[in-house]
Amino acid sequence: MQDALVRKLESYEVLSEQERRALSALTPHVRQVPARTDLIREGDPPELVHLILEGFACRYKILPDGQRQIMAFFVPGDFCDLNVFILDAMDHSIGTISACRVADIPRNAIDHITENHPRITRAFWWCTLVDEAVLREWLVNLGGRQADQRIAHLICELLTRLEAVGYASDNSFAFPFKQIDLADCMGLSDVHVNRTLRDLRKRGLIALKQRILTIHDSARLKEYCNFTPNYLHLKNARWSDRRTSPWLARSQGG
Repeated sequence: MQDALVRKLESYEVLSEQERRALSALTPHVRQVPARTDLIREGDPPELVHLILEGFACRYKILPDGQRQIMAFFVPGDFCDLNVFILDAMDHSIGTISACRVADIPRNAIDHITENHPRITRAFWWCTLVDEAVLREWLVNLGGRQADQRIAHLICELLTRLEAVGYASDNSFAFPFKQIDLADCMGLSDVHVNRTLRDLRKRGLIALKQRILTIHDSARLKEYCNFTPNYLHLKNARWSDRRTSPWLARSQGG
């Protein structure tokens, strides 16, 4: 259950068996959360750190006119704001995209593990720094890339992040996002998103079937949107992992 977290942290720091056991003890309370459900809302007092163990979630804000802006997607192994408990009130909301398994981690558990395990603490710092790097890249996406390149870049990013935690196989990964989700993070209309996805399929770059996205030609797709994974800072980053991931095994009846 904590394998995604361990794999993510070991992208930044080599962990001992003792440190892996300490991480397992970090998540005593795990719950199943339905899709399209808020884990915490803007204005709520943050008392727990949320860790996504399975599924997809997002960070978002609702504007006065009701429009939603998504600022981040969370995949298995991601903390939703590791240091959020220092705030008096949330300045944004966290919600699930798909059904998720979520660990609710109390502040004292975070304090204990960081006081006693310096390499885990450094890996946590990496997580925070990479979250900021991803946000910077999303700003570049919104301000510097054409609409079709924005979506292609996001697809490349998701594949790279999911491979790192064992949730992608053979250039395929679960893709539970609705067109409005992509529109709300890319600054596009859902009509434009539909047109862009259709164009990427016609070019033979991707396929999307039964909420599983497959990249047919990774080199062309990366070149198409000028994707380089350096901002993710994954020491073991690679484009394809031939091992069967947990979600793919389940989808194939394994």
